[in-house]
Amino acid sequence: THTLEVSQVARTIARALCLNEDLTEAIALGHDLGHTPFGHAGESALNEICPFGFKHFEQSVRVLENLENGGNGLNLTYEVLDGILHHTKGEQPSTLEGQVVRISDRIAYINHDIDDAIRGKVLKNTDIPKDIRAILGENPKERFDILISSLIENSFNDKICLGKEVEEAFLKLHEFMYEFVYLSGTAKKEEEKIPNMIFMLYDYLKNNPGKLPREMQEVAEKDGIDRAVCDHIAGMTDPFAIEVFKNAFIPKSWDI
Repeated sequence: THTLEVSQVARTIARALCLNEDLTEAIALGHDLGHTPFGHAGESALNEICPFGFKHFEQSVRVLENLENGGNGLNLTYEVLDGILHHTKGEQPSTLEGQVVRISDRIAYINHDIDDAIRGKVLKNTDIPKDIRAILGENPKERFDILISSLIENSFNDKICLGKEVEEAFLKLHEFMYEFVYLSGTAKKEEEKIPNMIFMLYDYLKNNPGKLPREMQEVAEKDGIDRAVCDHIAGMTDPFAIEVFKNAFIPKSWDI
């Protein structure tokens, strides 16, 4: 859902700015392919246990270059891979399309996370400070419209950017979400279980390579068991990771 939202936002902006929509969509659709189960909590756990570290944006490129198409990769352009690799932190993407995806990612996830927090009763819309709501709007539709319009109106001279007032409110909204949602006790309570689960899965698969899928066993032969286990866990969904964990560690009752 997040990837589709990023793609929709990014293509809207790219069209308005007369950029390459196909390049923009390709970057958007591939930007989170390397994400682990349980989001950034899973990413942090894999980064801790993998001897070579782990970053989801690097894994996204690895999926497209080294794992897809039977290990031959998808033969994507430098511009697509560069946009995916630099969609989050650090160095800016080398293309304007990549820069559009980078800020579209932030626009999409902050609105999605607000909706999730409200549905999960972690947050009420009125909890968002009034000065932020006065600038960015009172609901998701208004926030999307204001942020996208500001981006289109203020991007020029090979620079993708928001208007000053909107950008300041957007930064304040991120700070608010970190304080009251992302790092709050309510949101973090279940996250505490994730690292041990990832660590146990990692050790189990490393010590039982026969449990890896055939393609991952081939990766192990080529790049080593740590690389294969990391690739396999990174490619799991939340429910699949839980199912693998149950099968490995939870005793089953007899069928009588």
